[in-house]
Amino acid sequence: MALSRTRIARPVRPPRPAGDKGPQLQAAKAAQTRARLIDATVRCLVKYGYANTTTPKVADEAGLSRGAMMHHFENGTSLIKSTIAELHEKRLRAFRRAADKPVHEVTDLVETYWRQLQKPAFIAFHELAVAARTDSELASILKPLQDEFSEKFNAQAEQLFPEWASSPDNFALAMTLSQTILEGMAISLQTGAMVAEKVEPMLRHLERQIAALVPAAEGGDAGAQASEPEAVKPQRMPRRKSS
Repeated sequence: MALSRTRIARPVRPPRPAGDKGPQLQAAKAAQTRARLIDATVRCLVKYGYANTTTPKVADEAGLSRGAMMHHFENGTSLIKSTIAELHEKRLRAFRRAADKPVHEVTDLVETYWRQLQKPAFIAFHELAVAARTDSELASILKPLQDEFSEKFNAQAEQLFPEWASSPDNFALAMTLSQTILEGMAISLQTGAMVAEKVEPMLRHLERQIAALVPAAEGGDAGAQASEPEAVKPQRMPRRKSS
């Protein structure tokens, strides 16, 4: 997208009479229109790629005039910035929903995140991340928002998974491992570097690796953690029968 900073002149509207309840309705309508434009931007990024996504295409995708779009986003830069922020918020909301359970099963969390990576939001974000490598203006928008997202994500993860509090290093490793593996798999599927038949075995293997990092349950040996015992558990030899 050509990140135009040019502002469009807007018509001057007469003031509303006192006591008019219109502002509340207008605010709700404005929020809906902004969401509509952001969704249209995501669809354009998926369909056309970043370089070919333009504000006229976004307006057309949203079914709005370019003037109406500029009423909410004065240029392409503000639109892209809001789109990135919304993509991050969607990931945070999905993470909260997946973790909002009394018992956290590794399988549920892995499957939930994997499903999120199959949606247009991830494809759009990946498109932006790749484009930012050679687009300094886009990088200057993406980098601070990505840093802010990482801080929120890590803080939220610590609150949602108190059972990992005794082993913060293992928790950080588990989060990094799952994000790196799953996002890498999603990209490999998009590019054809990975066949669909490999997805299930990879997901199950990742679940075992994460489960091996879970801290030992309370009441176990002091200081014991599940990383080493669980890691070798699948290879445990059968007991010999007593003669």
